[in-house]
Amino acid sequence: MASLLLLTSTLFAQKKPQYQLGGALRFNYNYSDWKAGNTKRGGDFGFDVFRLNAKASYKEFFLDAEYRFYPSTSGGGMLKHGWLGYRINEYQHVQLGLTVVPFGIQPYTSNSYFFNINYYLGLEDDSDMGIKYSYRKNAWEFAAAFFKNSDELQFGSDSESSPDRYAYDVGGRNKEMNQGNLQLIYHFGQSVKQQVGASTLLGGLYNLDTEKIGTHYAMALHYMVDYSNWNLKLQYANRKLSPRNKVGEDRSEVVMSAYGSSYYIASHFNLYSAALAYTFQLNKGVWRSVQVYNDFSLMEKLQHGYANSIQNVTGCLIDLKPVYVYVDCALGKNHAWLGGDWERSFSHNTSDAWGVRLNVNMGYYF
Repeated sequence: MASLLLLTSTLFAQKKPQYQLGGALRFNYNYSDWKAGNTKRGGDFGFDVFRLNAKASYKEFFLDAEYRFYPSTSGGGMLKHGWLGYRINEYQHVQLGLTVVPFGIQPYTSNSYFFNINYYLGLEDDSDMGIKYSYRKNAWEFAAAFFKNSDELQFGSDSESSPDRYAYDVGGRNKEMNQGNLQLIYHFGQSVKQQVGASTLLGGLYNLDTEKIGTHYAMALHYMVDYSNWNLKLQYANRKLSPRNKVGEDRSEVVMSAYGSSYYIASHFNLYSAALAYTFQLNKGVWRSVQVYNDFSLMEKLQHGYANSIQNVTGCLIDLKPVYVYVDCALGKNHAWLGGDWERSFSHNTSDAWGVRLNVNMGYYF
């Protein structure tokens, strides 16, 4: 948020409209130990995403948008975020559109290509449709937002939310609506830069069958510290989704959708995440830096008999600007994306099997 305010302050100093275009082309190699064909071939290498970024400003108005083109099997083209902004003064601004939800450590609780489990449950790098007010002055940072709904692509009376989206949102026969968010962050320290923060959200879940409105809420507490080349991120979150489904329909799990498909998650859980990183500054030729990290996250399901979901990613980010390369070893248990049962790893699946994925993502950013 602070970097955004600095950027807009610089842009608004100009008397003429300012434009900035960019993007990236990325490819991905993966070796997944639970896929027999993949392992026999020695892994697979293919297209990941092509994206376009646009920024513009004129006087007190500005915009920021990112559109991504994934393979059709991953949802195809989708708007990651896109909003119009108005700068009230150097400390305050307002965004309207598909804007980032102010929840938890920003922009990510993680360092790796895979993010943390938070992402797969809709609580990391998520953008929704609404309006957000942001304030940053000295040590204090505050955000308040109202989201009418998630990124909506279907506008029929009985239309389910499309799964062709970047971030995970409630799907199936329930739709997110009228969500409020509050976030407060305090920054302190000079040689050891630290921040503590608290986030909360409360919103409705409209059921297409019963036409009744349930609720969903979440809260998070986080701490982050930067010392020399070290960075540590710690976060705890709790989430409960209470849909008003048809009589007899299971309410202990809820559908979540993204990347062209859907799965179920437990409707009540705790989330714990810890991410530690160290950056080696090189600045030799094309070698800018190498960041090594370990990201751990745990989903503690609060329904009796449900097994917890675990994810751990050890890897590094190689900065060859304009080329960035993620090299990751991801392990997961009861994880839809890491060898578990796709539909119910994040709900009532109780497998003890671990999945391991070696992943290399490389991209040219312009």
